[in-house]
Amino acid sequence: MTDTFHPAPAKLSQWDALSLESLRRHGWSNEELIRRVESGELPEDDSKFRFTYVDLVTLAREQSEIFTQAVTQGYQIKFSTLGGSRSWLFLVLNREAELISEPGQEAVQASLTEAEAERLASVLSFGWTVKLQDEAVDADGRAVYRVVPVERGPLAV
Repeated sequence: MTDTFHPAPAKLSQWDALSLESLRRHGWSNEELIRRVESGELPEDDSKFRFTYVDLVTLAREQSEIFTQAVTQGYQIKFSTLGGSRSWLFLVLNREAELISEPGQEAVQASLTEAEAERLASVLSFGWTVKLQDEAVDADGRAVYRVVPVERGPLAV
């Protein structure tokens, strides 16, 4: 049996991850994206987010290896929030998600394919999970999933 080394994913702030994903919408190759961010040659963002990309440029210049790894191999968000997860779904998957803010039931809910749910789960920070809510699948192969806090059992004393 051969052991395969899989490096840990690059860790990005939620805002850097969202900024990166907004730039991916331009359709640039990974190499073009890296070059543009490192050089600061970026478009003005006229979306509802109004990204300035300042923090992303700083990351690319000061921690080039982490930035390059995030672009080419993926990343995990250091600290996810429900609002950030909702924004990620919109930017990456073009999905409008429902923010549920009922105390004790806080979640983000969206219709996703299984592959989309797995992709979302791979970027969320520790403490969050993606749970299938309804196995009924629509004509596009999507089911209802929720981003929720990981359930923790009682602490051992």
